[in-house]
Amino acid sequence: MPISILPPQPIPSLAPATLHPPDDASDSDGDTAMTGVPKHHHHHHTISIVTPGETVTSDPQWMRGHGTYIVENPLDESTSIIATVAGTVQKVNKLLSVKPLKSRYTPEIGDLVVGRIVEVQSKRWKVDINSHQTSALLLSSINLPGGILRKRTSTDELQIRTFFSEGDLLVAEVQSLFQDGSASLHTRSLKYGKLRNGYLVRVASRGVQRSRTQVLTLASANGGGEIDVVLGVNGYIWVSKKVVIEGGSGGGSGGSGSITRLEEEASEAIYSDKNDYIPPATRREIARVGNCIRAMVRHNLRVDEDMLNAVYEAAVEDADEREGWDESLDGEAGRRVVERALGRKLEM
Repeated sequence: MPISILPPQPIPSLAPATLHPPDDASDSDGDTAMTGVPKHHHHHHTISIVTPGETVTSDPQWMRGHGTYIVENPLDESTSIIATVAGTVQKVNKLLSVKPLKSRYTPEIGDLVVGRIVEVQSKRWKVDINSHQTSALLLSSINLPGGILRKRTSTDELQIRTFFSEGDLLVAEVQSLFQDGSASLHTRSLKYGKLRNGYLVRVASRGVQRSRTQVLTLASANGGGEIDVVLGVNGYIWVSKKVVIEGGSGGGSGGSGSITRLEEEASEAIYSDKNDYIPPATRREIARVGNCIRAMVRHNLRVDEDMLNAVYEAAVEDADEREGWDESLDGEAGRRVVERALGRKLEM
């Protein structure tokens, strides 16, 4: 027997009917509402979810953007904008685009990212940053050991693997974008460079939002000390033991010479391949923080400083209250910890 495929039915709205704008209403920019769109796309008038092959609009005043294509009707010579991916409709002036619900990371200038070296070339490294294409890290875009400022020579090219080699993890910043959309990175700062003393947590890039604070320091429980968390907006998160630079306080009468010496020692240490000794208590809390991050993304929570602290405290309390507790925070355990953290945030 033939099979009929019906379009998706609209989801009943919980908002009062008076909140729904009329079909001929204009938006805040003075533009008219899109025509040719199914009625369920006007429930909130700001967020529209479409599926591949669905008509976004047939109004000729709109221009198509990413995630759409145009179909011409030979009968009346009209055009329609059709979605090519499942996602939300976004409008910028007269430009319509569809942002996919699930996609790889799209780099933007100024983003802090965590990546892995996948290829070493003569004057650059290829870095995997969870994007559609690998990124480039030029030899001229890194700090030389000792903080020396000079032009890179052929000797530096021969020693390029002493800085980064295949498999190394690093934190960097997106410096610029090429015409094909790939990113150019740089590590010209003491807060960037090779990563060690921790482990990598991979989550969906939508789980990490851009903020002013992408490097966090958590005071862990059970004698674990301080833990650093680097939130890469590309979905790669680095959780590690806090690195303390030894060799003097640098305060008071030390002056600029002390600060310069500390900077030189730090720049030399960023290319070290040796991990420091990490006590078992610290390793346990590093693993707990990583499990909290996975549980947050699994339950559609954005990873930021306040929420991560709340979920971590809830996880520690839940572990103290229950024996035989699932520390991986999978399933019921993760849901219970996240709900406790959200309840505490709502009470504040």
